[in-house]
Amino acid sequence: MNMQNSSVMAPPAPKGLGEMKLPLVMMRDILLKTVFRKNASTVSEVAEAICLPGSVTQELVDIARDQKLLEATGTLNANSGNEMGYQLTDAGKARALDALSQSEYFGAMPVPLDVYREQVKRQSIRNIQVTREQLVGAMGHLVLPDSLLDHLGPAVSAGRSILMYGPPGNGKSSISNGIRDALGDNVYVPYAIEYAGQVITVYDPIVHTAIEQEPDDPNSLRRRKRFDSRYVQCERPTVVTGGELSLSMLDLVYNPTARTYQAPLQLKSTGGIFIVDDLGRQAEPPQALVNRWIVPLEENKDILGLQSGEKFEVPFDTLVIFSTNFHPNEIFDQAALRRIFFKIKIDGPNQENFLKIFAMVARKRGMPLDEAALVHLLKVKYPTINNIYANYQPIFLIDQMISICEFEGIPYQMSPDLIDRAWANMFVKDEKIVK
Repeated sequence: MNMQNSSVMAPPAPKGLGEMKLPLVMMRDILLKTVFRKNASTVSEVAEAICLPGSVTQELVDIARDQKLLEATGTLNANSGNEMGYQLTDAGKARALDALSQSEYFGAMPVPLDVYREQVKRQSIRNIQVTREQLVGAMGHLVLPDSLLDHLGPAVSAGRSILMYGPPGNGKSSISNGIRDALGDNVYVPYAIEYAGQVITVYDPIVHTAIEQEPDDPNSLRRRKRFDSRYVQCERPTVVTGGELSLSMLDLVYNPTARTYQAPLQLKSTGGIFIVDDLGRQAEPPQALVNRWIVPLEENKDILGLQSGEKFEVPFDTLVIFSTNFHPNEIFDQAALRRIFFKIKIDGPNQENFLKIFAMVARKRGMPLDEAALVHLLKVKYPTINNIYANYQPIFLIDQMISICEFEGIPYQMSPDLIDRAWANMFVKDEKIVK
């Protein structure tokens, strides 16, 4: 049952190595590599670097000491609460270099895939119910018919795939962004996840917007994280792709130099929105893109592959929004359309809403309205295109008139003549070019 934008349950911090569910050798090696790369010398510095509680970090340090890979320096660090300093032994340096040759990954300890799955359930996009008031509030800057919100609201609350189609320039991209803004709450994104001993980085500051946290008690042995610090608390992510989207971007990205993997776009968007804008402009046909997502859209899981060829399942918990200027029947077969849960047509505004948009844009741009110019626009210009209005046109026309006024050195103004000059740039005459 959907809940009303409730607070997401935070991932609990591990209380000991037994709760980590990671191979001990892997954890030890990440510790050694981090000490080597970051020159961390105290437990608190190491704990911050590998994103573990001080008590768990101390357990790892003790294991490394028992194996003669770390040694105490015998000095107390006054800048770190008089903590004991540690350094790598010669054997520890050798082991760190050997581990780096196998994988350059160091820093935040990864979260096992099975543990991450549980967090995905706690913060699922399908646990959100967006009300009409929230949707209107997020899209207050748009002039939309009530009937459109009647269709959008249930689609967003269901957390299922949406196809928005219709003529270009009518706000499909803006509506997608408004849906993102309406979600409102936050999720927890792991720095990295682990599967079969392989590290897959997930957190991406380009995709994820981190929520600023209050600093913790600098004494690492006593500090208690509010949540597992291997995660970053973020706004629900939004990934926007357009004509550049390719099927390869939906696969794991392997870095042969670092010998680590980077999560594909749909995994980075977990708990949020994946917007495929301008569907039909990609190199691959739309049918191929949807075929790639048949299993994820139906079963809420995706299949990824390692360099070794091994396949494994990851959660697919994202609201996928396809946006296209083509009619769906032109780019999909019926089997593909059946798997897209909501199909919503986005039409251009009627004349009343067009005038509302025009007036709103003019006010924001500081352009005074002129009755004669508007009558000329509606009675003379628009009949030439069968009175077909689009949401982008007011912005285009007003910005054109502003450019003309600035060039001519006159105050911002609107007139039939300026309307004609602006209109001339909105369309290209259909004519044959003689070469």
